[in-house]
Amino acid sequence: MNQGFYLFFLLALLAEIVGTISGFGSSILFVPLASLFIDFKLVLGITAVFHVFSNLSKIFLFQKGIHQNIALKLGIPAVLFVILGAYLTSVIPLKEIELSMNLIILGLTVFLISGAGKKIKQTNFNLYTGGIISGFLAGLIGTGGAIRGITLAAFGLEKDMFIATSALIDLGVDSSRAVVYIMQGYFTSEHIILIPFLIVIAVLGSYLGKKVLAFIPEKYFHYVVLGVIGTISILQTIQYFRA
Repeated sequence: MNQGFYLFFLLALLAEIVGTISGFGSSILFVPLASLFIDFKLVLGITAVFHVFSNLSKIFLFQKGIHQNIALKLGIPAVLFVILGAYLTSVIPLKEIELSMNLIILGLTVFLISGAGKKIKQTNFNLYTGGIISGFLAGLIGTGGAIRGITLAAFGLEKDMFIATSALIDLGVDSSRAVVYIMQGYFTSEHIILIPFLIVIAVLGSYLGKKVLAFIPEKYFHYVVLGVIGTISILQTIQYFRA
């Protein structure tokens, strides 16, 4: 196991803690960070497998109830469209996917900081739309948690129910895209050795995130997270055009 994977594990733990606290999920921070050091398609494959364990941990730790109606109406479209997005990663050139990831994440960052997401209404149409967009982006660029978080926030769920419902939806999304990525060779038999480490990181990161969450006002922490994400996206976009 080379040094790149040790750095990968450290980033995964940090992203899992921050993702649990912020409510956006770890991938929005982890995918752009990890892709600075590891091949992007490998990042997609490992992240999907990692998130399966991450979501199981969150469902267990925040088990105060899951909003079944929202989970179905947001989750089913997300699972269907994540398969399409994941498939397109084998068709669209890698560099274009990475550039799209940075521009989309940067756009989401500006959107969230502006507070525009608070205007989303509690309608079935918005649930279906949020599921379609978040699922497609999760498959294509590795992260769709911000869109799912914006959509869920409109329904005013209690904190634990919010995280558990989001984790259940994400479990279906990540399980589906993991299968597609594995079929496309993004996660091979040589990476199976990583699974025990990913399980430990998922459980530990979710646990630490839950502990920290009790002491930090989420509304302030979100802006710090978004600032970091936006900065990473800008740096990677600059790097793309310099290459």
